[in-house]
Parts: sequence; C-alpha cells; structure tokens
Amino acid sequence: MKLIYDINDRPSLGKTIVFAFQQMIAIMAATLLVPMIMTGYTNGAIAFDPAAALCGAGIGTLIYLLFTKRRSPVFLGSSFTFLGAYAAVLGANYGYWGVILGITFAGLVYVVLALIIKATGSGWVNKLMPAVIIGPIVALIGLSLSGTATGWMSSNGGDGYSLIYILVGACTFLAIVFASIKGTKGMKLIPFIIGIGAGYVLALILTLIGRATDTAVLKIIDLDTLAATFSPFKFTSILDYPKFTFLKAFQTELVEASEIAEGTYGAIKLSGSDIANIALTFIPIGVVELAQHMADHKNLSNIVNRDLITDPGLDKTLLGDGVGSIVGGIFGGAANTTYGESIGCVAITGNASIVSILGAAIGCVLLSFFTPFVAFINSIPKCVMGGACIAMYGFIAVSGLQMLKNVDLGNSKNLFVVAAILVCGIGGLTLSFGHNDITGGALLTISALATAMIMGIITNLLVNNGKMSSGEDNMVSGHAENMGKVKE
Repeated sequence: MKLIYDINDRPSLGKTIVFAFQQMIAIMAATLLVPMIMTGYTNGAIAFDPAAALCGAGIGTLIYLLFTKRRSPVFLGSSFTFLGAYAAVLGANYGYWGVILGITFAGLVYVVLALIIKATGSGWVNKLMPAVIIGPIVALIGLSLSGTATGWMSSNGGDGYSLIYILVGACTFLAIVFASIKGTKGMKLIPFIIGIGAGYVLALILTLIGRATDTAVLKIIDLDTLAATFSPFKFTSILDYPKFTFLKAFQTELVEASEIAEGTYGAIKLSGSDIANIALTFIPIGVVELAQHMADHKNLSNIVNRDLITDPGLDKTLLGDGVGSIVGGIFGGAANTTYGESIGCVAITGNASIVSILGAAIGCVLLSFFTPFVAFINSIPKCVMGGACIAMYGFIAVSGLQMLKNVDLGNSKNLFVVAAILVCGIGGLTLSFGHNDITGGALLTISALATAMIMGIITNLLVNNGKMSSGEDNMVSGHAENMGKVKE
C-alpha cells in the first residue's frame, strides 16, 4: 500500500509525539484489560497492576525493536491468548511466580524456534504460507476479533445491551472515517485520536446528563472511579510507580499447598511437578502462537511493502517477540504479542515510521508512572473503543483479502483451500488432546486460527498432488464463468 511515512522516515518531533500517542491509544485499552481480567480470576486476592502491564509492554516493544534492528513497525501488547493458562496457574495457587514462569516457558519456545530458523533459514515459511494460505489467515485474524469490537460497542464491556452504547461507538467509528477520508492532511494522520476523542466527548456529555437525571444507561463513563484517583489528593495521585509483578512475587509469602484452604487463593511453594505442570500449560500455547506471529508479520509485510520474514528475518522477529514477552511478563505479569490494533493503525494512517513505535514504547513506560494518564485511559468507555476497533480489525481483515488479489479464485483448487481456512476459523474449530489436571480441560488445545491454517495447508497439498501452490499460477481474472471449475 502507499505509505505517507516509510519505516526509516523521521517525522518532526511534534508529529512523532502525536503519532506515538495515537499508537498508544490504539493499543492501550486491550493492554490494560488483560491484567484486570487476571485479577478477577482470584477475586482480587492476587492483583495485577494495569500500569505495570503498560510499562512491561513498552519495555517489551523496545526489546523487540532492538532485536529486529528497528525494521518492523509494530507494538507488543498484553496477549489474550494466555488467559486460560493464567486462570489455570492462579487457580492452582501458583501465584505470581507461576505466571512469571509460565510466560518465561512460552517465550523460550519462540527463542528455540528462532534458533532453529536461524540454522535452517526462513525460506520454508514462504513456501508453507503462500498467498492462498496467508491471505485468508490474515483476514481470519481480523474477523475473529470482530466479536470483541461489536461486543464492546453494544454492551460497553458489561452485560447490558443499549442502543446508546451503539450510538456512541458508531459516532466514534464515523469520526475516524471522516478524519481519514474527508479530513485535512493533518487529520488523516491522526484519525484514531480524533475519533476516540469525539466518542469520549459524546460519552462524557451523555454521562453528565445521566448523572443529572439519574438515568443509569446514560452513565457511560465511571466518573466516580476517575475522581477517586485524586481523593484524597496526595503525591501518588500524580506520580506513582507501577506495582511490578516481580516485586509482588518477592514480597509474597510462600506456604505449603496443604496450608491454603480450599476455595481461597495464595501462593504455594512450587515443587518440581508444579513447575512441570506450568510448563505443560504454557508451552503448547507458545507453539500454537507461532501461526499468529507469522500471519501478523506477513500482513505487516504487505502493508509496508517489504518482506519482514526475510528482512530483518523471522528468527529476529521471533527472538524479539519471545524475549520481549518474557521481560513484559516479569514487569507486568502478562505475556506480550504483536498487536493487530497497532498493525491496523499503521495500515489506516499510512504511517510506518519506526520512530512512532519507538516513541509509543517510551511513552508507555514513562506514562505508566503518571497516575492521571492511566486513570484517564482506564476511563475510556469500551463502546468508544469498540467503534475504533471496527476500523482497526476491519482493516486487518481487508488487508488479508487484498493478499488474494492475484490468487485465481476461479480455480476450485484455490477455492477449497480458502474455504477450509475461513469456515474452520470463523466456525471456531479447535483440536484438543489429553487431559490437564490443573484446568480440568484438555492438555493441549490448538486454537481455531492454527487449526484453520493446518486445514488450509493439508488441503493445498492434497489438491496440488503433494506440492504447495501459491494459487497464483495460470491466473485468469474477470472470468466469473470459471468459478468452481477445476483447471487442468
């Protein structure tokens, strides 16, 4: 696609600050939400600090940029994929150390895979993930996230449905569209700031009306929680250090498993078998996440018009992601991953400047110490972020479809490959193996995304007599009459 700022371009300092802030706004809601969900697993008995997760994501991104030699413009944020694993280790009373160890195991999977790829090369990736495979996989990533966007937009992150929430989300989305299409040159570079700002102002007006008339559905923003940050006013109301997970781990008193009453939460002394159980919980997820890592970087490659799998190389992106995730987990308690919101922001704005990502990472670290900023970000309604995510997730899906532009969908061979991926992925087909004594569920569950990719690869090999086809051979465009017919 056409970029306004390429990877190596350096916008002015003022523009860089604005672009970095936009990236921060795009990734922040989801990044802060993960530690909140984790805290909910123990009813607050074991608490993970959103500010620490934000700081960990910033540090993790800096490490990723270092390993990738500042050639891959994407932010690493808290991963939702590991929520089930977090619930398992916290439910087993493994505490903060259990989470840190689990994230470390998952990150080491990426490190080992990176070393293997360094030794064998990454040429096999392009053969394994041709356009006919990677296109629908990337589209699937965007489509699979669509439920989150619409859910936030219709319920404001809660259980209640309201047309008011949808109105606010729709206004946010339309403001982004207007800024991107009808706005001035400057507005086109910051559509998310404009859209989310417009949505927040509308939500604030409705909230004030709701408080004045005591109408619950109009109270979209929790102003009481926001005000509590400054009441009573003290130094920590302005500046406060994040409650880093590794500090909480060292401060937690470990006890024997038998000393914790059933149904309560604490932190037991980990035995060898406990550590093995943690490894068995997290390592399979790290392996499965490889599919999304490759898909994200293929998608980003398409957006920035260069092959990131080759340069800086899949081994370097995996190392950056793995080590960045480990460090992010140590500081913030949540494993990191490349964020679709960040990729969508790059796609919509046409700003791939690595300086913007660098600025966002540094900004997240600094602002995690600034209490009012964290409180403000936490106050952004989910319906506002849902409206913004329609644009971000939609662009991810569309960018995947764009990868299919040279694939001959008039050929049934390709149709079956794409159909297998989309239906298995959207339908949520997963593969479960064994029994996990910690969770009570499967020992290993292969996600719908990974299952869809496997089905696509198998189908591609089957219809092409054991060879991987890109789907671009013998391209015949514009011939609808060939739809569904097998070409010899």
